[in-house]
Amino acid sequence: MQQVKLVGLTTRGTTAPNRLRRCDRWLTGPQAWRLRTVDRPLVVDLGYGKYPVTAVELHHRLRAVRPDTHVVGVEIEAARVADALPLQRPGLSFVRGGFEIPVSGRVQVVRAFNVLRQYDEAHVEQAWSRMRERLAPDGLVVDGTCDEIGRVASWVALDADGPLSLTVSLRLADLATPSIVAERLPKALIHRNVPGERVHAFLAALDEAWERASPLSAYGPRQRYLAAARALHDAGWPLHDGPARWRMGEITVDWAAVRPGS
Repeated sequence: MQQVKLVGLTTRGTTAPNRLRRCDRWLTGPQAWRLRTVDRPLVVDLGYGKYPVTAVELHHRLRAVRPDTHVVGVEIEAARVADALPLQRPGLSFVRGGFEIPVSGRVQVVRAFNVLRQYDEAHVEQAWSRMRERLAPDGLVVDGTCDEIGRVASWVALDADGPLSLTVSLRLADLATPSIVAERLPKALIHRNVPGERVHAFLAALDEAWERASPLSAYGPRQRYLAAARALHDAGWPLHDGPARWRMGEITVDWAAVRPGS
């Protein structure tokens, strides 16, 4: 049998329980329809790290939407795969691989969190292309980054044709300014948060709206963030979702509004 070349590099592998809960909540919320369009949806947790906790959690959460979901944890480091194998169960498995995604069949969701963050920006497009090649119709690639405990997160969603949106998801209880997410933007955008770039303008507008909504702090950070999101929407920013998501600290904006390039 011809051996397939593994595409990618070993990551630092840092992970923690509940670190990716914000993305999982989005996948089981506004994106849950993608799991309902096929029988036995195949989902990949790419680059899950030293410990397979995120893949185990993803399996548990997605099966609440579709009990027949099969989650495959993919890691390029052989020892990490070996350590994860005892946790295999019906609907959850682990294999060695990289961006080539060595699984059988088309994939409904590829979640790659804190993976491309460790690559050069020049490698992003090629990695996106490799992952998108494996998608089923209505499939989705999620390329994201978050802090160590999952309180600050952002991700780019892509379908077979390319990027669709950027999502910013923040813990509101102790939020100082929404632009804290700048240090956790996906690799395609993290070096673009400078004057003249669209993502810089978006974060500046979000910060300004948050500041203008400060009188609502008396009613709690959720009310303040809701007002800030409404202000962005009213100002013409193409937001994908409404108040039900905003109150969670989550805003999704069309990719065209934040894509790199002035």
